Amino acid sequence: MTFLEVDKTLKYKVADLSLADWGRKEVRLSENEMPGLMAVRKKYGRKKPLKSLKIMGSLHMTIQTAMLIETLRELGADIRWASCNIFSTQDHAAAAIAKAGSAAVFAWKGESLEEYWWCTEQALTWPDGSGPDLIVDDGGDATLFVHLGVKIEKNPALLKKTADNKEMQIIMERLKYSQKQDPKRWQRVAAQIRGVSEETTTGVHRLYQMAQAGELLFP
Repeated sequence: MTFLEVDKTLKYKVADLSLADWGRKEVRLSENEMPGLMAVRKKYGRKKPLKSLKIMGSLHMTIQTAMLIETLRELGADIRWASCNIFSTQDHAAAAIAKAGSAAVFAWKGESLEEYWWCTEQALTWPDGSGPDLIVDDGGDATLFVHLGVKIEKNPALLKKTADNKEMQIIMERLKYSQKQDPKRWQRVAAQIRGVSEETTTGVHRLYQMAQAGELLFP
């Protein structure tokens, strides 16, 4: 498969933008089913406590996630999003977010592994080449990508090692290209990140292990 380069000018990539109206109807229905998020919007919406904060999400792109995205947006955040699973995206939800401009979203159901990791890197890359202030992760893929990027920049010899599986090979190919284009990029990105939230127990345990080993680059 042809290598997919990051496009800093791309505002979204979804399966079908014409599904946006359907997605918007479901988002409106969910406003009645997710009172916690609606209460946060009401309480903090005018204050914009997250103004200019850059948030990257790697989380199932569903209607419920659309509600979270639009809550963060209401609070002032600048958001980029990818799904954490190649099959979990609800395409009408992704389309609704893309059409509204609530976030730069890169997600569709049935992504290949190459497309999945392109979406992850695309969501980690702002138009000016910078990265996020915060990561909302599920399974640790975005966190893993940044940490591997830093490791490779500090020790390019890692690129010569044989990948354990196809997915790791795809990741290493992306980071090899990135290292060639900008050998300090992921170190700058990691230095900017203030913290990460992780949904899964497995992902949290991995973060604890990294912290105990002194390898966690951000809290």
